[in-house]
Amino acid sequence: MRAAGLIGTLRAVAVAGALALVPVAAAGTAVAAEQEPAPTARTAVTISPVDLAGPAISTVKVTVTNAGPDRMRSLQVSFGGPVGWAVQPPVVRVDGSLTKGASADATFRIQVPEPRSGFTVRAFTATATYQGGDGAGSATATRTQRSGTPLANLAAAYNNVAVTDESDTAPGDYDGEGNSFSAQKLAAVGLRPGAPVSALGAELHWPNVPSGTRNNVTASGQAVALSGTGGKLVFLGSGVTSGASGTATVYYTDGSSSTGSFGFPNWSFDPANAHGATLVASSDGRNRPSGYGNAGIAYRVFAHSIPLDRTKQVDFVVLPSNGSIHLFDMAIAP
Repeated sequence: MRAAGLIGTLRAVAVAGALALVPVAAAGTAVAAEQEPAPTARTAVTISPVDLAGPAISTVKVTVTNAGPDRMRSLQVSFGGPVGWAVQPPVVRVDGSLTKGASADATFRIQVPEPRSGFTVRAFTATATYQGGDGAGSATATRTQRSGTPLANLAAAYNNVAVTDESDTAPGDYDGEGNSFSAQKLAAVGLRPGAPVSALGAELHWPNVPSGTRNNVTASGQAVALSGTGGKLVFLGSGVTSGASGTATVYYTDGSSSTGSFGFPNWSFDPANAHGATLVASSDGRNRPSGYGNAGIAYRVFAHSIPLDRTKQVDFVVLPSNGSIHLFDMAIAP
């Protein structure tokens, strides 16, 4: 069903009836001699795929399976999506009880708006509350679905000119006031186009582009593809205020995700360890719209990291939404 009367239609179906139980044959059991009992299996909650081709009302099925040793009673299931997406009914109550291995389906209807352009990740969450079963009292599942495609790499997200030649400083605007790093002074401390940069166990690279062209990302929630496994994700960058911090979200190929917060000091004057960052390089002075200046003052580049689940393959990263954070590269470290 599509078009204008979506909310009214949802309200019309707000009352949910009792659900029929779907029995599932319990697996055979065998007790090994002289072994400790296996841990109690946990209640399983699964969410069916959500049709995101809006504007429409999509039907979503949430399945709850009792894996515990006792009967599951007083089962209630709730479901929700992104902020502002109407769901009916808000809660489904299941009559009767579930034996071990039995399952029940709760059906919801969710209003899906017209798709937005660009890349989007949406999360849907279902929670079951109950008595008996595994004894935990509740179980939750989250399903993430994405539309669009992440940017191929960080270079595809470059949106700012951070480095200019001292003979032509006009293109630079790293800080919003027309200032930029000096290419000559960065080269003097090893930061030449394409140069390797080792920091926090990661092998990064200084952007391999000419001076006066876009070579860094002002963070605004961009999704960037990244592949690999390791213990942490290392960012190479700097801040343009003292508030250059935020949270990045890492998505793995199995659909799960993790988050981590990091930050950089202002490119000058802030303590070099502000936000827990590590100093990578310090250049002398900066380029201003009128030419090179501020000699004797350090303008710096830093590294910071967030933890990864080393057992999973990284798929893409969603950058923080804070334009004070500027990123030159990111890489996975062991």
